[in-house]
Amino acid sequence: MGTPYRPPRRSPSWSELVDDLEHAFAGIGAPRAACLPLRWGRETELTISAIQALDPLLKDGEQRTYRSGFLPQPVVRFTGQRDSTGLLRDGFLTSFVNVSRIQPIQDLAEYGTILDGWLTVLSRLGFHARHLSIHGTITPWRRRQVEGITLRFSHLDLTLGDIVLLWNTDHPDRLAVDLGTGLERLAWARTRGPWRDLVYGRFAQSAPPATLDAIRTAALLLGHGVGPTARGAGGITRRVIGTIAPEATRLGVSAMVREMFAYWALFSELRVPWPMVARLIESELPE
Repeated sequence: MGTPYRPPRRSPSWSELVDDLEHAFAGIGAPRAACLPLRWGRETELTISAIQALDPLLKDGEQRTYRSGFLPQPVVRFTGQRDSTGLLRDGFLTSFVNVSRIQPIQDLAEYGTILDGWLTVLSRLGFHARHLSIHGTITPWRRRQVEGITLRFSHLDLTLGDIVLLWNTDHPDRLAVDLGTGLERLAWARTRGPWRDLVYGRFAQSAPPATLDAIRTAALLLGHGVGPTARGAGGITRRVIGTIAPEATRLGVSAMVREMFAYWALFSELRVPWPMVARLIESELPE
């Protein structure tokens, strides 16, 4: 690897990091796109990946996409790796920002250009090429009407994300690229500091990790108007709030909700104000 990696002395704020990404992607021809709605309601109740912006092209064979360019997309997933006690491992969250570049392409050369552009973006963020690696296989995979090839990229020993070449099985000339990582994981790779401190800041030791993760996710869902219900997307919200430890929130959740609300507001406008979000969470908790 050559010279060892030394984290920067100063870590950017989340706002600064998003701005740096936006400017770096714009510099390589990928302007920022508006976020997809969090409530999806097609094959999944919620948006779980920025790649869903490519559905019309890849799944329906149409010559269009919902979004194209640099997309910092908040998502909710329950597939994060967990330890033997059931807690999420460092580097994984139920809700996070899927930093992606998504767009149709004409040929394989454009796929290579986008990969090269990503290395340029990482360089502008302070990552040096000597500490980056790309690995994978050129053997295509297939999921229903979509096929693809996936290459993963890492910073030292930490996998950051992947760049995927995709095409519609019935229309193999309709190609697209999905380059994705997690904003929080990207920041973690850059700072190499404690994961909980990075994600939760001053609240890192204020409650169990599962409760912190649940409040963070509930703030995102409720802020986007996905209120608790018996089933559907709202059922996911109720399920998330149900994992909050009541004994850890006797003094309320408003302070952390306000912090998380400011974070999620960096990516798209939230429909429900944070005081209402806090009240909705607290109304679901047992007395």
